[in-house]
Amino acid sequence: MLANWITLARLPLLAVSILALFQRSPQVRLAGVALLLLGLFLDTVDGVVARKRKETSLFGSVLDIAADRAYELAMWVCFAYFRLIPIVMPILVIGRTTLTDALRSLGVRQGAAPFEQHRTPLGRFLVGSPIMKIGYSVTKIAAFTGLGLAWAFSAFPPGSRYALWADPLTSFMQVVAWLAVAFCVVRGVPVIVHGVKAYWTAPAPPQA
Repeated sequence: MLANWITLARLPLLAVSILALFQRSPQVRLAGVALLLLGLFLDTVDGVVARKRKETSLFGSVLDIAADRAYELAMWVCFAYFRLIPIVMPILVIGRTTLTDALRSLGVRQGAAPFEQHRTPLGRFLVGSPIMKIGYSVTKIAAFTGLGLAWAFSAFPPGSRYALWADPLTSFMQVVAWLAVAFCVVRGVPVIVHGVKAYWTAPAPPQA
């Protein structure tokens, strides 16, 4: 399935972009940002292709979320390592992601796609509405791209035009990053609440 191959192609792009960001050369870091942006853009492409070619599936949905998680967790940790954002940001995202994905996996075992496990209007709005999904996507892409650019600019010689932009851009993108984290956490709340209600008191499956 073409859509799944597009999703899988994002993973090597992520690895190469991270390696580029760890280099000293500002030009190589800028190339890493470009690859990062391409990988993030493909997250939209794979969904469009899946719907157009009627390749949507439970496996594709789970694979797409897995690729998203790889990007999110890797980049939050990297930017914290570069000291562009406070360590609390990746801690919040990792904690939220661990809980939501663990709870969603229970629904997936019952054949329900991750974004189809919510029954209340508020839960569907926070998790799957275009406003929330686009809001999170835009702030996340802007934060990752902007912080990556700030990191690349910081590698230019001190006093150069690009180097002077590094600190102001970092400060602005930290605000954008907090917005992305807020979207991430808020969208995770219905998943956690639904999981606790659905599975906390559920009877254990019979032993074979």
